[in-house]
Amino acid sequence: MNSPAFPFSLAGKKGLILGLANENSIAWGCARLARQMGAELVASCLNDKARRFVEPLTAPAGIDLVSCNVEQPGEIEALVAHAAQRLGRLDFVVHSIAWAPLEDLHGLVLDSSAEGFSRAMEVSCHSFARLARLCVPHMQEGGSLLSMSYLGAEEAVPHYGLMGPVKAALESMVRYLALELGPRRVRVHAVSPGPILTRAASGIAHFDSLMANAQRKAPLGRLVTLEEIANLCTFLCSDAASGMTGQTIYVDAGCHAVA
Repeated sequence: MNSPAFPFSLAGKKGLILGLANENSIAWGCARLARQMGAELVASCLNDKARRFVEPLTAPAGIDLVSCNVEQPGEIEALVAHAAQRLGRLDFVVHSIAWAPLEDLHGLVLDSSAEGFSRAMEVSCHSFARLARLCVPHMQEGGSLLSMSYLGAEEAVPHYGLMGPVKAALESMVRYLALELGPRRVRVHAVSPGPILTRAASGIAHFDSLMANAQRKAPLGRLVTLEEIANLCTFLCSDAASGMTGQTIYVDAGCHAVA
């Protein structure tokens, strides 16, 4: 695949990207750019229904696609084993999956069910720790682990609800994983994009208002693009970011910096 000129490279890198849903998903934006930059990839989508939308994207790009539902016993283990066998090693992993039951997501945090909160934490947060535990043995030369957060982890954002505490836990987990994995030269980050219209975001109530408010607040006066999010993620997966770990890094047109 011919690559345009980039200020850094992923040539020769091997990566695993979880969470492709369609052409608008952050995971696909990362996969597309990483592939253009020379990386060899294995990617995952949720199930056969999602595969119908994703495979027409990944197949022409030469990206190996696997179905993986992290709530199903053995599926995340099978995904990592497949990626390690197919690629030989892992240099970077992008975790771009989040979910909560709609009745809990659309309700008050005050009223959230223990079961719904637990499932949201397992899918959106603890699965990152599980993924790291499985992938790190295949990162003998070090590498990068990324997960996706949102401003609602730090601030109480109207209608973000249950996912705010879940993403706050994820950001804390990133810091602890960075501490624990630093001696193994594995860098860990949370990327916090501004709101963009993805399939996952469509489940959040009044998401149009959330995007409009973000655009109004942002110093750049606009929302960020999928390409801008992918630019940051691929940078963090590259050797150019070798001195960075343990951070939540915003790509949100500056929205997080203003009241």
